[in-house]
Amino acid sequence: MFELVLGLGVALGLCVYLVVTLVAPERF
Repeated sequence: MFELVLGLGVALGLCVYLVVTLVAPERF
């Protein structure tokens, strides 16, 4: 169960990171 939650957290973090880098690359 813990591995599933950790996997979802990592996947969500990667999605947010990709969206941020694609939408606002000049800010970061």
